[in-house]
Amino acid sequence: MKKKVLLAYSGGLDTSVICKWLVLRGYDVVAYVGNVGQDERLDEVAAKATAAGASDVIVDDLRQEFVRDFVWPAVGFQSRYEGRYLLGTALARPVIAKGMVRIANQRNIHIFSHGATGKGNDQIRFELGFYALTNNVEVIAPWRIKDFYTLIRGRKEAIAFAKEQGIPIKATVEKPWSSDGNLMHISFEAGMLEDPATAPRADMFEYTKSPEAAPDRPEKLTLTIEAGLPVAINGNLMPPVMLLEKLNLIGGKHGIGRVDIVESRFIGMKSRGVYETPGATILYAAMRDAECLTVAGELIALKDKLAIDFAALVYKGMWFSPTMDALLAFLKSMQRFVTATVDLTLYKGNVTVTGRTSRLSLYDEAVASMEADDGAYQAEDAAGFIKLHAIAFKREQARKGLR
Repeated sequence: MKKKVLLAYSGGLDTSVICKWLVLRGYDVVAYVGNVGQDERLDEVAAKATAAGASDVIVDDLRQEFVRDFVWPAVGFQSRYEGRYLLGTALARPVIAKGMVRIANQRNIHIFSHGATGKGNDQIRFELGFYALTNNVEVIAPWRIKDFYTLIRGRKEAIAFAKEQGIPIKATVEKPWSSDGNLMHISFEAGMLEDPATAPRADMFEYTKSPEAAPDRPEKLTLTIEAGLPVAINGNLMPPVMLLEKLNLIGGKHGIGRVDIVESRFIGMKSRGVYETPGATILYAAMRDAECLTVAGELIALKDKLAIDFAALVYKGMWFSPTMDALLAFLKSMQRFVTATVDLTLYKGNVTVTGRTSRLSLYDEAVASMEADDGAYQAEDAAGFIKLHAIAFKREQARKGLR
């Protein structure tokens, strides 16, 4: 019997070519299409996999799981890799790996394959997910196999191979970039973007208008957060997928969430990426102000430190690690009281928080007011507070005289 291979299949040129290449090498290929909200006709993707030789195609709806279990924790941490990248692609890979392992266990498949390049992060994210979630794993990564990458050296050879094998492809003319989208964001890399000095073309962007072309009038928005989870827009309760989709549309209209960076890949090189993350950018701003109202300052400071570790783990494919388990447990505990409504204004690429309220607020106007004093705070007590903190400084000054 032919060995079965479960292939992470996107419907793009690379995975279509890989599908046929595996079939020609004698494998029985089951194509796995993880639906994480990519803007594609998945029935057409499935048909293309069949045309490329797959014996079966599985379209797995992962959208709810993706947003609930992966995007929302990132929003909770307001995590950014190297201070800027909101991790949309990196968050999608572990949920796809998890879905693939679920199917593989059901069908007794132990060989996994993917179309990630040998220079990128996704090979690490996919494969660490496989190894973390199941035993007896074999991985076929064609872009790391000499027989494959000497045959398919680039897009030109891939197109020729697809035509020769009768694999349907959309075009023969190369776009000067590649893209990958999901419910959280869309990413662009390669082609012209490999020159960090080259500006992206205006027609490249798909999720957002340019700030210059965005409406000239600002839009006001109210987000409701319950125990750290976004639940409503302008008072309208929505499930996670619908809420994020709605915010993507609103944020995209106002040119929100574009990022153009050079980042440090885990594998050791620098790479240039351009990202559009409209909805999550709005949520990051709202969640931050909800925390500021309901969480003690020391706990916010600790979360900000841990957010750097969270982002690094996500970026490096370590989602299923014990360290991540501990970070998620911390986040759940920390967000117990993060319940608030946050008012925002969106205008030409900017998100501005204009108000916030919470029934669980730590803010006490009577105590904080400069205009009145209810007796809860005695101003003269500050003198002793300052003197205690000054003890160390005074000792440092005395030591300087001993040098």
